[in-house]
Amino acid sequence: MATYAIGDIQGCYQPLVSLLQLINFDPTEDQLWLAGDLINRGPETLQTLRFITQLDRQHNCINAVLGNHDLHFLAVAHGHKNPSRLDTLDELLNAPDRAELMTWLRQCPLIHNDSDLGYTMVHAGIAPQWSISESLARAREVEEVLQSEALDDFLANMYGNKPTIWREDLDSFDRWRCITNYFTRMRFCDADGRLDLTCKTGIDETPEGLAPWFLQPNRVASKNKILFGHWAALEGHTGTAENVFALDTGCVWGGKLSALRLEDERLFQVDG
Repeated sequence: MATYAIGDIQGCYQPLVSLLQLINFDPTEDQLWLAGDLINRGPETLQTLRFITQLDRQHNCINAVLGNHDLHFLAVAHGHKNPSRLDTLDELLNAPDRAELMTWLRQCPLIHNDSDLGYTMVHAGIAPQWSISESLARAREVEEVLQSEALDDFLANMYGNKPTIWREDLDSFDRWRCITNYFTRMRFCDADGRLDLTCKTGIDETPEGLAPWFLQPNRVASKNKILFGHWAALEGHTGTAENVFALDTGCVWGGKLSALRLEDERLFQVDG
């Protein structure tokens, strides 16, 4: 049995199949961890999501976290956001099994932690001021909303760059939006964890006064192994950071689709 963590697939079905063939994935024995952004921007969004959900239903072999593109699809499907110019969601939005696929996505968490394996997976990152246990608790707040009758209200108020920093006294939509932004949109922040959600460059072009979340020197979870996607500009490299693994290697942009075998940290890649 092996556990493989795969970066942002974004509707790239053929590279996903090639990667699973490369690692000789056996759904009856192995497990897949998927770091979010399963869909959108790639050419085969519907086929990708159907394939993943079928694997999970048949073999219970998938642990996927939600990414910003997955949440974007839910917001578009519920009429709270217009599709963007680069979206490739039409086939999924018009699929006869759309409701079933949406229900599956709503059950996905924002964070997946396995204390036995010693890894935690998120889409974008973990707030520098949060421990793993705090992160699990904050994520659960939003997960409960996503799985409740409050879903529509949440999706209608999900978008926005503020609040820029976590405070315990945040409540309602500000609180949930802040938590969601840390887990699904974060790249750069300051030493206090204040988010800059506009810059999407690599480490070499870090804005003054900011740093990648995983390079903040006082990061609480620095001793924990964290898997994340979201940041294709990193090309899988995290500079001097230890215990963090960048899995988004730009498959949808012509880069690679990457899988990390957690038991020995061996990396496998196929062309996007």
